[in-house]
Amino acid sequence: MTAVDPNAIEAEHREARRAQWFTRINKADAWLRVLGLAWLTPVLRAAAGDNPRAQASEIWKLLGVPLLAMAGFLTLWAVLAPQVQTSLGAVPGPAQVWSEAVGLHEDAVRTGERRAQFETMVDQRNQQLIEAGRADEVQAVGFTGAPSYYQQIRTSIVTVFFGFLIATAIAVPLGILAGLSQTANAALNPIIQIFKPVSPLAWLPIVTMIVSAVYATNDGLFAKSFLVSAITVTLCSLWPTLINTSLGVASIDKDLVNVSRVLKMTTRTKITKLVLPSAMPLIFTGLRLSLGVGWMVLIAAEMLAQNPGLGKFVWDEFQNGSSSSLARIMVAVFTIGIIGFLLDRLMFAIQAAFTFTNQR
Repeated sequence: MTAVDPNAIEAEHREARRAQWFTRINKADAWLRVLGLAWLTPVLRAAAGDNPRAQASEIWKLLGVPLLAMAGFLTLWAVLAPQVQTSLGAVPGPAQVWSEAVGLHEDAVRTGERRAQFETMVDQRNQQLIEAGRADEVQAVGFTGAPSYYQQIRTSIVTVFFGFLIATAIAVPLGILAGLSQTANAALNPIIQIFKPVSPLAWLPIVTMIVSAVYATNDGLFAKSFLVSAITVTLCSLWPTLINTSLGVASIDKDLVNVSRVLKMTTRTKITKLVLPSAMPLIFTGLRLSLGVGWMVLIAAEMLAQNPGLGKFVWDEFQNGSSSSLARIMVAVFTIGIIGFLLDRLMFAIQAAFTFTNQR
């Protein structure tokens, strides 16, 4: 009778647990790549004992090199910035920009506290009027203070998503139609080629005049400035989605199209079961491009039209001309860039959830 070696059994259990751990890491890797955290995979692998030297090399490539490049950029910026003199003084370095970012955060906190105090006072006053039997005098009074930096960020994000959703609702159906029908494609192609290159600065005055004429009320669901910015975003951002959707639908495998004819699928079934799943990767590529275009267009529209948001914040600081204005503008530049990156990562995460791809 062969004796059972306890050490061998324990070794087998360790290997089994190690294999399970690596399986979990591999599953998490796809989402880490989507979130821009691919460097965590080799860290986890190294922690699990998988060839530490090779994983260290991978960590250096994915994390060390980008951090080194960023450190070099900040160093170069800190050295060269003081040497460039402008009408507002020397170009601020990283320290000054960070100081202004902290200041904007503190201003936003103070603005939030003032807003809360004001709303509490209004509620107390209205409650006293109700208790005194003067409910007809109750009024909803809004806070009239200047919006905080965070409120301007929120306004811009809400506006770009509103315009982007309208663009998507227009572009995807038209793209599917153009991809399925050569006649529709021939009809839409000239319109796309003419209007796709038009700058938002050309659309903005047209949109402003039309919205002002059609949306005459001042107490509607949306503010005029919001609609002007959102519609401008829509007009400039729908083209990448439309083009990519059309291309994705037109490039569907012809054998699949023939199968749909043999099975006598209805148009709705053909689109939902065949067209959309096959064209989804290209559709999401168009959506990512459209959202990026929309974000850039929005900032320009807010600056030119003086509509609430980050663009107006940049223009107001430029007009302000104080010693801190340039640093605040640079804070806004970094904010715009970071938000743009996060919007792209968000769309890529949604794409990965729908298409189950591991592409970056």
